[in-house]
Amino acid sequence: MIDRRSFLASSVSLAALAATPAIAQGDEDARLKALLDNIFEDQVDDSPERATGLGLDKGARAALKGQLDDRSSAGRAKRLEKVRARVSALKAIKREALSGPSKVDLDVVLYQNQTVLNAGDRYKFGSAGGRFSPYVISQQGGAYRDIPDFMDNQHRVASDADAQAWLSRLHAYPKAMDQDLERMKADVANGVVPPDFVCDLALGQLKALRGVAADKSVLVTSLAGKAKAAGLTADYATPAAKIVAEEVFPALDRQIAVVAAARAKATSDAGIWKLKEGAAYYADALKASTTTDLSAEEIHQLGLTQVADITARLDTLLKGQGLTTGTVAERLTALTDRPDQVYPDTDEARAQMLAFLNDQIKATYALLPKVFATLPKAKVEVKRVPVFIQDGASNGYYQGAALDGSRPAAFFINLKETRDWPKYNLPTLAFHETVPGHHLQIAISQESGRIPIIRRTGGGFSAFTEGWALYAEQLAAEDLDVYHGDPLGQAGFLQSFLFRACRLVVDTGIHSKRWSREKATDYMVSVTGYTKTRAQREVERYCVAPGQATSYKVGHTVWARLRKEAETKLGSRFDLKAWHDQALLSGALPMTVLERHMGEWLAAQA
Repeated sequence: MIDRRSFLASSVSLAALAATPAIAQGDEDARLKALLDNIFEDQVDDSPERATGLGLDKGARAALKGQLDDRSSAGRAKRLEKVRARVSALKAIKREALSGPSKVDLDVVLYQNQTVLNAGDRYKFGSAGGRFSPYVISQQGGAYRDIPDFMDNQHRVASDADAQAWLSRLHAYPKAMDQDLERMKADVANGVVPPDFVCDLALGQLKALRGVAADKSVLVTSLAGKAKAAGLTADYATPAAKIVAEEVFPALDRQIAVVAAARAKATSDAGIWKLKEGAAYYADALKASTTTDLSAEEIHQLGLTQVADITARLDTLLKGQGLTTGTVAERLTALTDRPDQVYPDTDEARAQMLAFLNDQIKATYALLPKVFATLPKAKVEVKRVPVFIQDGASNGYYQGAALDGSRPAAFFINLKETRDWPKYNLPTLAFHETVPGHHLQIAISQESGRIPIIRRTGGGFSAFTEGWALYAEQLAAEDLDVYHGDPLGQAGFLQSFLFRACRLVVDTGIHSKRWSREKATDYMVSVTGYTKTRAQREVERYCVAPGQATSYKVGHTVWARLRKEAETKLGSRFDLKAWHDQALLSGALPMTVLERHMGEWLAAQA
């Protein structure tokens, strides 16, 4: 259940809002808007990488295109003090004088900043706030992997100035890695040591980056390819290779040495229960990820219940297809191994998978007007996770479009093992990550005229965004009827839900019940029928991002309940398109705020 005894307890009704004097509302609304816009501008100025990601590294901010974010302890402390000042300024806003939409804006931005401040004051290791990760360097995080991926996929090269900015960032890359080292060494000295397998995965990726010839580095070849595509005639590959050989490679060597030293101190304990403040850290990570006060035990039990329910549904469906031998997971494994479901382990087959997913996006767009009044303008494409990080990367991730339209949104799929992606579960993957899932929700928020830019671009709440993406899978299956005559596609949809329910059990198992990586992996395989490599990659992700995996099914449970409540109360008057507009045009919200927001809308329809 969602805890309603939060800062929202004083929320007023729509009737009370309407009674607030219009002039007072307008004055305080304007004050809040100016404050939020100033916070946004300051955040962009503080993050050159965010400026590039949003397409705002131009004009007065052109110099940011040649810079990278400050990852030092001093930089972190400085940002925290700015957050403290923002919280103070936000609390000075007279909430009772705001209009209804502005109250939501204030609640959301204050919630975000207060969460970051509370976590930053308490936890001095790793990162905490919007997303918790106890380790500075891992297979999933660190400048060593994030910056090459960022430059390859987000740094646009359309002019000689852009290419020079790329070279400037190459010069800054070693410093960013050394800033990570400074923080990691301090953390390790205080007992915050990644598990041995996390160190091994990070070392594997570091050595892969270090093991190529300088002129074959993605930092060189990507620049050369972009410059050529832009029609630039200058030779940028040669100076880039020189920087890689003389500056980047020594920094990678330093990283390898420090991570190897940490590996010598590491144990195989997978969960953060082993850390001095591990229990508190995990409780706060769960709260940040789910935006609820559900305990680890409550989430664990919710997962067990939903695993049982979804398994029973799959059992009936699979029996209807003549798949009767073995457990549900064993039957799903057998289905995955069928020759008609497996893509060959070749680059040609990988290209076919990407083409299939991109074609499905186009087909789904044609169906969306049946259930949505508002559609995103930004486009989305499916791309492969860069090979140089695929060993440690998650199975997939979404990247939003640039605000200026210079870069479309993208879903990156990890294609290291083609067997991880049988044909029957590819459709629901695309629904989750693109439309009507992540891309539709995030792009509509970015393009919404109802909310200030800080909320359109500041990232979402995991339970909201991931819960929506699971709701989108259900929407595709039930409202768009995409699996009509395709029972195996329906099995893929149910397997996806089973996987997310399994995550509730596994994440809490690792970090609260002291499960090992092996126990967590074996459980996931026994429940979902996923390959061991895919399941283990997932488990390894949960070990370095505690709590985040629980946001999916917790969020979906709320989304599904809110829609059911609206359908039940309104009956034949329920308008799904209007409900979707109300849910999405106000941007991502904590689930407590979403409940109030949708509840007030529902009350107004009566």
